[in-house]
Formats: sequence, C-alpha cells, structure tokens
Amino acid sequence: MKIAVIGGGNGCFAAVADFSEAGHEIGWWRRNGPQSGATALTLIDHKGSHEIPARATDDLAATLAGAELIFIPTPAFSQEDIARSLAPHLRDGQVIFLAPGSFGSLRMAQILREAGCDADVALAETGTLPWLARKQGPDAVRITTRASRLPTGVFPARLTDHALDIIGRAFPGVIERSEDALSGALMNAGPIIHPPLILMNAGPIEHFDRWDIHNEGTQPSIRRVHDALDGERIALREALGYTAPHFPLRDHYETAQWMYGNLAHDKLVARATGMKS
Repeated sequence: MKIAVIGGGNGCFAAVADFSEAGHEIGWWRRNGPQSGATALTLIDHKGSHEIPARATDDLAATLAGAELIFIPTPAFSQEDIARSLAPHLRDGQVIFLAPGSFGSLRMAQILREAGCDADVALAETGTLPWLARKQGPDAVRITTRASRLPTGVFPARLTDHALDIIGRAFPGVIERSEDALSGALMNAGPIIHPPLILMNAGPIEHFDRWDIHNEGTQPSIRRVHDALDGERIALREALGYTAPHFPLRDHYETAQWMYGNLAHDKLVARATGMKS
C-alpha cells in the first residue's frame, strides 16, 4: 500500500521508518523538502540501530498520487494550512489519518470544501501518536515504544468501515473502532497530560540544565491534577452518549491497558534514566 506521510516532526520520522520496514511504499512530504543530503533514516529501537532508505520531497502532488492513506502526525495548529495544501490533490477513496486529531477532522473537512475539493475522502483521528518517539538529529529517530491500542473515529461516519480497513493495514491489530470522529477526538489525552506537567514543573524546567519531565516531573500532586482533568473528559464522553472503553489516563501509569500498553510510563522513565547514566 502507498502511504503519504505529511510533515517532518518526531511522529513523521517514526512513521516513515516503521511503514518502510513493514514493506509499504512511502511518499514523504516536508514543506521545505529534504533537510540534508542523506537518503536514509536511522531507526533506533529495542532491536538496535539500523538505516532505512528514505528521502523527503517538497512535491506534494507526487507524494499524494496513488496514496490510499495520508498520514498526518502533526500538531493541531498545522491542520488548517495542511488541508488547504491537500485540497487540489485529493481523490475519491483516500483516507486522511490524524494522530492525534483534536477534532481536526471536522475543521479540515470544512476547509477542503471551502477550497473547492469535492473528493469523497474519509478523515479519521485517534487519541495519541502511535509511537513514543524523538528525533535524534536531522536523519535519525528513536522509538521507545509503539501503540498497542488506537481508538479511532471517522468523519463522515458512513465511511468508517472503508477508513478503518485501510488504516488497519498500516497498523495491523492495533486499531479499535470508535463511534465517530468526535469520540476519537475525546480520546486525546495530550491536553490532560502535558499542561500540568509543564505548568506545575515550570521552576525546575527553567532551572536545571538536564531534567526529565517524565522521570522527575511526574509526582503525586501532578497525578492528582491529571486524574481530575481526565475525570472531566470521561464525564463529557458519557454525557454525549459515548460508551466505554474511555481509556482513562490512570491506565497509562498503572496498567498495560492504555494505548501504549505494557506500562509505557515506566519505559519513558527508564529511557530518561539511561540517558543520564
């Protein structure tokens, strides 16, 4: 399957590496094209370090041509501009996957129509980036762990079966059906996790040269704020009629049931400790 990856951040690097390793044909678009002369990415994960052929382009039309899946793991503030860029090139049947989405599916659909795009495309979104990953320079990425559960909703909902079939080929055994795109958006734990971690740790972040927000920063007082905010998210889902599983954030820290499974927070802490040693 041809997959178009849009962007140049941590998730984009991880996507290009993993999709390529899985045997998919990859089109990779970055606004400014390749950032170096390299023709490969270095993937660092539990299996070690190895190179994967990959090179970005600034030719969006070529990147999208023939792609069944358009994967966009970029921040929410980029979605409007990306939608305007995609509009002239989309074709019936393509699936746009936002990871995470922040309900960008609805806004992107509005922009596509305003731009005159009449292609019958599905926009899907899930609750998190499918990898815990960080770039390690201009041509390398470290993947700490991969998602084991990705609750995913689709807009318009009538295209859910089609969209999840295609996305499932890129993420086999991982995609879980959500009722619709809003349900998928309300799985996004980013607005729950990150603001308390940053605001409540502002002093040490500013003071220390090396300090890890997951290791030193995730203290009981912050977890209590996480739990309170996440309770509001779940209450909203229930008020809107969405049913369990709600993927409570507590599971990220205490069980193997959250989106990354297998106590992903412990892996983040172990990575941070290893980096310091």
